[in-house]
Amino acid sequence: MSNDKQFVTEITPQGEDFSRWYIDVIKKADLMDYSPVRGCIVFRPDGYEIWEHIQRDLDRRFKETGHRNAYFPLFIPESFFQKEKEHVEGFNPELPWVTEAGGDKLEERLAIRPTSETMFGHMYAKWIQSYRDLPVLINQWANVVRWEKRTLPFLRTSEFLWQEGHTAHETEEEAREETMKMLEVYRQFVEEFLAIPVITGQKTPSEKFAGAVETFSIEAMMKDGRAVQAGTSHYLGTNFAVAFDIQYLSRDNKQEYVHTTSWGTSTRLIGSMIMVHGDDRGLALPPKVAPTQVIMVPIGPPKTWDAVVARTDELFAELKQAGIRVRVDDRSDLRPGWKFNEYEMRGVPVRLEIGPRDMENGVCVLVSRITGEKKVVQQANLVEEVQTMLDQVQKEMFDRAKQFMNDHFYSVDTLEEMKSSMEQQRGFTLAGWCGSEACESKVKEETGATSRNIPFEPAEEKHTCLVCGQPAKHTVVFARAY
Repeated sequence: MSNDKQFVTEITPQGEDFSRWYIDVIKKADLMDYSPVRGCIVFRPDGYEIWEHIQRDLDRRFKETGHRNAYFPLFIPESFFQKEKEHVEGFNPELPWVTEAGGDKLEERLAIRPTSETMFGHMYAKWIQSYRDLPVLINQWANVVRWEKRTLPFLRTSEFLWQEGHTAHETEEEAREETMKMLEVYRQFVEEFLAIPVITGQKTPSEKFAGAVETFSIEAMMKDGRAVQAGTSHYLGTNFAVAFDIQYLSRDNKQEYVHTTSWGTSTRLIGSMIMVHGDDRGLALPPKVAPTQVIMVPIGPPKTWDAVVARTDELFAELKQAGIRVRVDDRSDLRPGWKFNEYEMRGVPVRLEIGPRDMENGVCVLVSRITGEKKVVQQANLVEEVQTMLDQVQKEMFDRAKQFMNDHFYSVDTLEEMKSSMEQQRGFTLAGWCGSEACESKVKEETGATSRNIPFEPAEEKHTCLVCGQPAKHTVVFARAY
């Protein structure tokens, strides 16, 4: 058992150092490794497979709402950014530039894509001529580069993977409907697929996307109480349409500017999922996204080993045939306890144990990664029993995360109350805000917290601003964030 104990203690406890715990877990679980380029990571197979599952399910949802995929260039001419002043000012500090190619200095610098509104705008101006060409509903799966000063694997890296949707519409009403529709797609996906509860709302003007009229977000709470912006949807109005001259001949035979939207989420969902669900034993992966949903561990002395493994392989085939992502660990040189610890650390939702006595009785044992519950089930009903436990684990993970968020959500009336709350406990705070950027900045200066969003459904309405005491225009969620 000494090996089992040593294995677990290689992970820093969350309560001791949450950031160190996070790095320990993602490296020990072989999700990523550091690349030789500052701020960039290598996705190892398990880490990338998580992204593949995210991508596959989101892509299905996008296509069900009428969107199609395309691909746009990685390099964007500098002149494109100059066309939308607020946009370039927002991204300029993070932009890497290509100035030479093939040994020659370029006539115009090329930005490495931080986001693609400008490139989409340029192409939409060519493609859209009439109301008959609208709406345009395009999504892109791509990599982007933002030269971050402080990086954290998955959550904030210089290069990351994401999707970005860009749509064009005849009217403001249609574009706003699209903006909210995609925000709801994100909410449903993150809650149903990743088992992460979120707060849905509108960003304050100072926190909105550069170049947007309005930005909406879903915000998730990590176990250290910090926030992660898990997805955003932007109503861009005619800002980019005017900048790139995206006009169409209307039904009234007049030239009109289109109304555009953009929306996106990224591989920071992986980091969020780890920080929401993980514990001191390591990862805890929701079954819907886990690379391995069930790990099968045969147990027994050498004289029965071959027979147990043979039966394990038969059951493996049944589970695999049913579409369950299953693996067998039949290494005979490792003790069962070591394997149990390893797959708990890797976050595998369900463990299946089978030994010689189980074979005789036609049963096996299922163990939940989340509750530790052990359930003896009939082999004849194995597929159904496994699917039931996977569903239970998925639900239990969401319920636990939801309870954690509820338990760490505080209401305050003054800045002093917020400062005291944040010093003594982790989590989000709900407070009133008068709408003044100065008051919002004061909160950040005094507490390190930023406004996450103006929730659509606040726990309670606030009537005075926490900073100045004037009547509150909004009830806002504040939190320290990644």
